[in-house]
Amino acid sequence: MKTRQLFIVVLGVCLAACVTVNVYFPESAAERAADVFVKDVYGRDDPDVQDSSAPTGGAPTGAIEVPVSTLIALWSDIGQIVLPVAHAQQPDINISTPAINVLRSAMAQRHRQLKPHYHSGAVGMSATGLIILREPKVVPLKQRNVVKKLVADENADRNRLYGEIAKANAHPEWKKDIRGIFAERWVGNAPQGWWYNSGGKWQQK
Repeated sequence: MKTRQLFIVVLGVCLAACVTVNVYFPESAAERAADVFVKDVYGRDDPDVQDSSAPTGGAPTGAIEVPVSTLIALWSDIGQIVLPVAHAQQPDINISTPAINVLRSAMAQRHRQLKPHYHSGAVGMSATGLIILREPKVVPLKQRNVVKKLVADENADRNRLYGEIAKANAHPEWKKDIRGIFAERWVGNAPQGWWYNSGGKWQQK
């Protein structure tokens, strides 16, 4: 009996620790949400877009085997602990508010105009989740001001986006983390040949 009680106490402490961890920024959920949003902007029917979604995780290997009889005996004692924690370990990031949807639509439309300039190398992706007109001379002079405005408008919308996602999930303090995740996923889902800045240096994907 003492062994059983000790097991329950230890398990309860471990699960409580899991709950504590979940109050922090849910990085995996944010990566999945960013992949969805980025692909919506890039165009899901675009054959050039890379399918590099963040991993969702799989079953752990080398798991400890526990006799079925033991699990049945303990289920009534730990059920009320396990179920809430299991739910807490599957966070979700809301990216479907009216404000976010307006930004998604505007950015998807603008992307069709920016796409040729990504391919030419004139426009590149920064390490801060924004874009940069890195090679202005590649753009014909008559189009240069138009492209500059496209870049400025895109960056304004991206800055608003990161704040709106943080606000939609009731954690304004997550804005910096969300920006960092999106900076990675813009690059991760981009077609081969596009340029991005990493460590202060421009690289071609």
